[in-house]
Amino acid sequence: MASTPAVPGFQNKARVAILAELDKEKRRLMQSQTSSCPGATVALSTRPSLKEARDSAEQQHIAAQQKAALQHAHVHSSGFFITQDSAFGNLILPVLPRLEPDL
Repeated sequence: MASTPAVPGFQNKARVAILAELDKEKRRLMQSQTSSCPGATVALSTRPSLKEARDSAEQQHIAAQQKAALQHAHVHSSGFFITQDSAFGNLILPVLPRLEPDL
């Protein structure tokens, strides 16, 4: 079966028409939303996104895990540890103490 070659100009015109229609629909929805509820756009723009809320909750969880790991390490080890983000997922890292050189 021979297929007809796609005409690049036709594809671009169709794409532009689709994008224009989507933009028009978006504007219509925004206008209907603001006319029915004037404070809606302000409330939506100031409300934190779901991703931001999830990131904040995840950071709080990691901070709690770091604190617990640090307390456990200090109780059960004689070494020194710090909380530090690690490329390998470690919550705390051991630190070697600096020794003063004997002169």
